[in-house]
Amino acid sequence: MRIFDPHIHMTSRTTDDYQRMAEAGVRAVVEPAFWLGQPRTNPGSFTDYFDSLIGWEPFRAAQFGIRHHATIALNPKEANDPRCRPVLDLLPRYLAKDGVVAVGEIGYDSMTPAEDEVFTAQLALAIDHDLPALIHTPHRDKARGTARSLDVVKESGIAPGRVLLDHLNEVTVEAARDAGVWLGFSIYPDTKMSPERMVAILHRYGPERVLVNSAADWGRSDPLLTLRTAQAMLAGGFDADAVDLVFWRNPVEFYGQSKRLDLSALPETDATFAGNSILRGGS
Repeated sequence: MRIFDPHIHMTSRTTDDYQRMAEAGVRAVVEPAFWLGQPRTNPGSFTDYFDSLIGWEPFRAAQFGIRHHATIALNPKEANDPRCRPVLDLLPRYLAKDGVVAVGEIGYDSMTPAEDEVFTAQLALAIDHDLPALIHTPHRDKARGTARSLDVVKESGIAPGRVLLDHLNEVTVEAARDAGVWLGFSIYPDTKMSPERMVAILHRYGPERVLVNSAADWGRSDPLLTLRTAQAMLAGGFDADAVDLVFWRNPVEFYGQSKRLDLSALPETDATFAGNSILRGGS
């Protein structure tokens, strides 16, 4: 089984997680820029963070044969902080980088006027840079946030097929499907989807245009929930082709629209990154 996790925050995870993921069949990941938990107070902190997403994290992942790509954006939560707004001026520099396959995460946290403005501006950047867009639907008031997100997508002029609307659930999936966007689901303990709920949705709506991710981050989460959901699909009556569609071909098709997705085999290397080999004195 080959797995492409299309939304995982490896900055928050250990190197041991990369090893476990590789052993589970994960061959590629996309890491969206997101809120790190601790508020950032100036654009310079974003510069260092974005640099790590296109430099250090691909190096870490490569040690285990995992291809790592990123999406870059000012996330919805920090869109409300005036100290972070100059980050919008930094984005064109990073959206031109080879390893960046979409603009994201963008969208809503609390659905404020500031979030409206930043969301719209970043969809315009996606169009200008010929990149897909990864949209975060809010954790609170999700139905209204999803409806508003779809309205903003329509108003922006971006093609629905170049949009991935993430963190969907049973309440929001139908509206997203009818709008023609790609459907993203996060399998995340307690607060999002479970493997069993995901399988039920797939039985009802089918596996086409569906991407399933772990959204693993600094919270209580599990980067192997993609594998657990794939196993639940097989146990629930789906065949191996349907599993491959959801966990490989769909993310490849969506992010492949960037024309920057590189899934070629990684060469074995003993190289270092900025003098760091990860080995910490061992071999």
